[in-house]
This record gives sequence, C-alpha cells and structure tokens, in this order.
Amino acid sequence: MFNANLRDEIRTTSRHLAKLNELGVYDIKDFLCYFPRTYNDSRNYTKIAEIRTDKINVVKGKLSNLFNMRTKYGKKITRGIFTDSTGSIEVVWFNQPHLTRMLPRNAEIVLMGKAKFSFGKISLQSPAYELLNLSEQIHSGRIVPIYHETEGINSKWIREKLKIVIDKWADELQEYLPEQIIKENNLIPYKTAIKEVHFPSSPERLKKAKYRLAFDELFFLQLKVLQKKWHWQNIPKENAKIIETNSEILKKCINSLPFKLTGAQKKVIKEALIDLKKPYPMSRLIQGDVGSGKTIVAALIALNIVSQGYQAAIMAPTEILATQHYRSFVKTLGNYGLNIQFIAGSTKQGLKDEIIKQMKTGTVDIVIGTHALIQDKIGFKNLGLAIIDEQHRFGVKQRDILKSYGSPHLLTMTATPIPRTLAITLYGDQELSIIDELPKGRQSIITKLVREKDRITAYRWVEDQIKKGRQAFVVCPLIEESENLDLKSVLSEYAYLQEHIFPKLKLGLLHGKLKQEEKDEIMESFKKNEINILVSTSVIEVGIDVPNATIMLIEGAERFGLSQLHQFRGRVGRGVHQSYCFLFAKNLSEEGAKRLKSMEKYSSGFKLSEIDLELRGPGEIYGLKQSGIPDLKMASLSDSKTIEISRIAAKKIIKKDVKLDNYPKLKKILKNNTETYIND
Repeated sequence: MFNANLRDEIRTTSRHLAKLNELGVYDIKDFLCYFPRTYNDSRNYTKIAEIRTDKINVVKGKLSNLFNMRTKYGKKITRGIFTDSTGSIEVVWFNQPHLTRMLPRNAEIVLMGKAKFSFGKISLQSPAYELLNLSEQIHSGRIVPIYHETEGINSKWIREKLKIVIDKWADELQEYLPEQIIKENNLIPYKTAIKEVHFPSSPERLKKAKYRLAFDELFFLQLKVLQKKWHWQNIPKENAKIIETNSEILKKCINSLPFKLTGAQKKVIKEALIDLKKPYPMSRLIQGDVGSGKTIVAALIALNIVSQGYQAAIMAPTEILATQHYRSFVKTLGNYGLNIQFIAGSTKQGLKDEIIKQMKTGTVDIVIGTHALIQDKIGFKNLGLAIIDEQHRFGVKQRDILKSYGSPHLLTMTATPIPRTLAITLYGDQELSIIDELPKGRQSIITKLVREKDRITAYRWVEDQIKKGRQAFVVCPLIEESENLDLKSVLSEYAYLQEHIFPKLKLGLLHGKLKQEEKDEIMESFKKNEINILVSTSVIEVGIDVPNATIMLIEGAERFGLSQLHQFRGRVGRGVHQSYCFLFAKNLSEEGAKRLKSMEKYSSGFKLSEIDLELRGPGEIYGLKQSGIPDLKMASLSDSKTIEISRIAAKKIIKKDVKLDNYPKLKKILKNNTETYIND
C-alpha cells in the first residue's frame, strides 16, 4: 500500500517529477501531506457588470468569437468575447493559440483573472479557465487551495494531480491517534482532515481540518520531549549525583559580591539547588533578559557543585562570550582556591593537552570553553554540572555530547527570551526558570528608528557624545560587499566612516574572520577607550561588556530579528550614563516598519520575542536545525491554546505508557521522526 510509483499515478513527465522533488515531494505520502499555503474563496462569482481591475475576478458565462491573430510585431494573440446575464467583456490570451481548440464555444465555463483598462475598454488578460462539464470543480466555485510553487509547476497543475491522488489514496489513510484523544479533543478523522485541507467543502470543515493537523504536529512534538524528560529522570540510580547545598560557602560568596542579588536571581538559585538534591540529574533552562545577571547565578551554582568534590563545565557558542564567562568566574570565585581553566579553538595544542589531562584526572574544578569542550579526547573524572550558554546556538547532538559525560546535572541558559508557548514545545524536557528582574541601576535605552535624511544629524550627535568621553558600536549585517544584497558590509562601512564621517576619531574593526588574538586585542583596546567607535558584525551580539559604550548604531536593521536587535541593544546601557540605540533601515515595508517601531516601544526582550515569533516564526529566530524542531506545516508555535491542549493529551499517554508499547502507531511515528502515519 502507498508504494505505487508517483510518476505513474499522476501521469506526469520526468521533468515535472523533478520539479516536485524540488518541493520536497518524492512519493504519494509526501504529496498527500503537501498542504496549501493559503486559499482563495471563489464560491461567489463576479458578474461581468461588476468586474474590477484591483482584484482577481471569477466569472461564469459563455465564450464566443474565439480566434487567433498576430500583432504587427509578430506576437500571437487569442481573442474572444465572454458573456453572462449582465453583459460581455473581451478576453485576451498571449501566445496560447491552442486555446481555440481546447475551449468550447457557447458552453458554460469559468474564467479567473485580473481585468485591465486600456484603449477605453476593460478586458480580461490571460485568465485561467475551468470547464464546467467535469464531475467536480477544483479551480473555481469553491474554496480553492493555493500551494507553494516552483518554475514549471503552478497551483492549478498541483490541484489537478493532487485530486487524482486524493480520490484514489486518501481513504486508505489509517487513523493513528487513540480514540480517547480524538474524542476528548473533538478531532475529525485523519483521512477527512487530509481531504478537507486540500479541497474544503466549507470554511467550517477547513477550520476543523487545519486544527486536526496542527494538533497532530504539536502532539508529537510534546510526546517526544516528554519521553525525553522521562528517560533523563530515570537514569540508573547509581549514576545519580545527589548534591546537598553548601550554605556556608554560598553565603560567604554572596556577601562578598559588590552588588545585591535581585529577588529573581535568588529564586532561580533556590530552584536549581532543590533540583541538585533530587535522585535524578537536574535539567533546567534559565531565561534571562539582557543584563539580568545569569552569569553570577551560574557561578554560584557551580561553586556549590565544586565545593563538594565535583567538576563543572561551561560551554559558550563564541570565544568572545566564553572569554567573558572565564573572566567573570575568575573574578567571582578567585578567592576559593579553585582551578579554573579556559579551552577554545585558539588554545595552543600543548596547553590544551595539559588542560584535558587535568580534566581527566580531576585537578580542574571548572573548565570554560567553546565547542572545544565536546571534541575528541575530551573527558572528565567527575563532572557534576554542565552549563550550556545560549543553548539554541548549539545543535541537539552537540548539547547531548556534553550531557553524556557521566550524566551530570544540566543547566542551560539563554539571553534570547523565548515565549512560554515556544519554550514548552522546544525545551519541554527541561524545567523553566525566568530571571525577569534587572539589577538596580540598569537604565532603559532610548531607541530610535532613524530616517535616511537624518543620518548625518545622527552622526554629528554621535561625534558630540564621543567628545564627551562616550564610545559607540556600529553593527553591519555583512563582512564583505555582496552583488546580490543592497546591504552595508563591515569592511566598506569601516573605511567610509573612518575617512569621510569620523576622520578625527579612532575606529576599530571586528568580525568573525579575524584571528582570535586580533579579536582579543581589539576588544581590549575598546575597553580601555583607545578605540572610540567599534565597527562590527553580529559577533558582538553576546559576551561584550563595556560600561563606557553608550551608543549602538545598527545598519540594515530590517535584516535582523527583534530578539537579535534586542541583544545588540543590550551591549550598551551597562554603565552610569544614558544609552542610545539607533536603527538604520532601507526599503521598509509597512510590516517591517511596524516591527522596528516595536523596538522603540518595548524594552522587554520577552515582549519582543513574542512579536518576533508571531511575525517571523521560530525557524527564523532560533534556527530549525539548531533547535531540533521540524519545520511545521500546519501548526503555529504562537498558538498557545493548541499547544496547551496537545501537551495535556501527550502527558496522559506518557503517564500510561512512556515507551508507547501499547500504542504501536504512535511509536512508529516517533521512531520515523515524522508526523504522518501511513501504513506502507
């Protein structure tokens, strides 16, 4: 079943089959699940007397006087007259002389297209058509599905071929959800959903079909993370590291800090310390807005771990951020006799080998690094805590490698706020902590979308601020010029600003292609105020802390997501002076302007992340491959209601049978990592 050859089933050519492959359709199963991207409601026909030039018109009537002709320039034109009860209109097709053979005269047909006013009259220009002597209309007179297309394959062609497949194969689709789940959540049958999503019989049936398919996608995501959570919490008891709280050393460290912890920081530390006492490894995600103080929380939890004989490892996605963590840990924990080491790609091999040796023998207490922590030959004697910062920057397998070093407690952190609906779907196998309170003294950053005509005024204002002792960042989306993108590169912008805009100031250049030694040298000069303006790529998104830098200029702001813009903005506002963020953008659409205006309006990263999720989707924000989430076809990760409902349903299944032995169809779907169950 379902093993028939797709090419034979839909009677198509190798060229068209190759085009379907480009769209991700390789077999009958793929085609059945190639869902429409939108719909046109053409149930109500337009009368010829009411035809408009600003919309797609769907008209039903009779065609007459159809003939071919050539213009004086040699172009082939097919002309005809189309008539209904309210009047007539001329119809014109270009380079389609075969239509005189295909289209019947004086028989009822449907035309769909835009009208054009020229030479004093209105005509329909190259409309699509549908004959009405077919058993069922699929292109007009109904809610018509519109699909993602590619060159050589349009929605009309896809509809015609899909109708063949659905008529023959849709009834063979088997139901895979348990009857109780279907009943409790008022879901229509799976096969009905597939039929209705492609060729809806009514708006109400389409709504139910889309809900069923969205529920399924979210349900399987929830099953996966809940199953993963269960396995993590049920490791062999002999591997569990039950770690009590060393109150004395924690109090001593907290009292020595030059600032007071916020209530949110204390709450998160308490949640983690409780986790450490449980008979299974902690798996907790800490979310904190830019500047909320996640690093000190991580340092205190690590101190509790190492004070009792265990090791701790902290992995960050960039060497800049890892270096920042290393300095913070040494500064905070330097008085406790700990061996804290740093390891990254730039670490010389001899030193790297020595650090790895110390890690394996247990003489290193805390090691901080980049991906170098999960390379071959790495090991630990007794790893008690693994901390992954900006975890969405790492692939799923990369994160799992660090977790595999002796089942340590796991603490992940992110400064990219994640809406709760997305968090429980992406990271539902982890407990969630939120640091939603900024330390006292952190200022709100004045943010402005700058019009191009005000650019020079902004530059002069920046120059005035620098004369007063402040410093600035300029962020560009590219390293080098691109022929295809009208965007500023960091190399050309650095040269332009230094020569033409700020010739009397000292500018620095930072990007990912520089050697680590060069990056370190530039950042050190910037921190010492030897560089007035640092022109950089997004490499400064995280891990930069220069209190004297009070101005952030972002070129090509429309190219970045709100969460990323918020991260850039978080590089300033860290000192005593008022800070500013200026957004420069070109060719903004109405939606683009609205999106960037929200940066002016909101200072909360969580609010911005919700807006970003709604407008751009999770793939653009967090990266589908990195997060491990599939590219959802029907569900939306901003649909909190369906997410909650599907999670409750998944919890019931996992509670009854975590291994899904009594649910073989569900088990097969998870094993095949697909949300479509079709019995082959």
